[in-house]
Amino acid sequence: MALLAGIDEAGFGPLLGPLVVSASLFEMPDGAEGESLWGLLAAAVGKKASKRHGRIAIADSKKLYGGLRGGGRLDNLERGVLAMLASRKLPPTSLRSLLEAISPGAIEAAGGYPWYHGVDLSLPRCTETIDIVLAGVGLRKAMDSCGVNLLDIRCETVFEGEFNRLAGVANKSLMLFDVTSRLLERLWRAAGGRRLIVHADRQGGRQHYLGGLQRVFEGCSFKIIEENDNTSAYRVISGTKEAEFHFTVGGEEAHLPVALASMASKYLRELFMELLNGFWAGQVPGLAPTAGYYTDGRRFHRDIAPVVKQLGIDERMLYRIC
Repeated sequence: MALLAGIDEAGFGPLLGPLVVSASLFEMPDGAEGESLWGLLAAAVGKKASKRHGRIAIADSKKLYGGLRGGGRLDNLERGVLAMLASRKLPPTSLRSLLEAISPGAIEAAGGYPWYHGVDLSLPRCTETIDIVLAGVGLRKAMDSCGVNLLDIRCETVFEGEFNRLAGVANKSLMLFDVTSRLLERLWRAAGGRRLIVHADRQGGRQHYLGGLQRVFEGCSFKIIEENDNTSAYRVISGTKEAEFHFTVGGEEAHLPVALASMASKYLRELFMELLNGFWAGQVPGLAPTAGYYTDGRRFHRDIAPVVKQLGIDERMLYRIC
């Protein structure tokens, strides 16, 4: 069996809220790792939201959410991510149980932020549990029929204080790769002796990744497969272990595991943004919510500034300064 993985992020550009970088990992039959998972799982999955009972959409989170600057719909992201998790076992019923499943380190880290403390949202937020369970059953059947298995969804959640610390040590582009590297190492360990192919979306237009991969996989042999305007691909070999890492423009459009990682990242970020907005709305009457992006993020920051000062909150824990 070969392993096929995808990595993508949400929240790299905003001024408020966490950065989330996620990976999804699938086990594939030998020889099928080059096939489209959308094709293999067509009975249960499509690229567009559908009213068909039990069928889910897996696609670029920006298209499914439809509200990059705010006002988006969470239902398509929630249905897809939770149904994928439900294909393995019962879906999580709270943000805490979701984090236990896909981002356990975030539970302790969130305790350092009053607006995230407790991570006590119930799930699902805007879909029905029975629909998610049935969609999960449909996914399990589709996967079983073609020998595909979802092994893992894992998220690295970087809250504002850590974001500022990491970005202060290196530039933002290098910081993003460093966070992504945590997932690359996890995937490498999970592969064991199985062939691993990882697809990731291009990070900030960066074209060359060899140096970064050499730092992550010290002592391995490397081969540049290709480096061009659209794709940067590398082969990593250590003894009998082998992996390929592809960084591609529009990776979430070409590879279902990247699209699923994009959705997991965006879904988790939006749940934390719900907590952030709820906390500050309780502190500042009439406060309009924010998605955290530059212009509105600055407005939100100005609106809460007096209370931030009164509460003695360190600005570096709230507002991205890098």
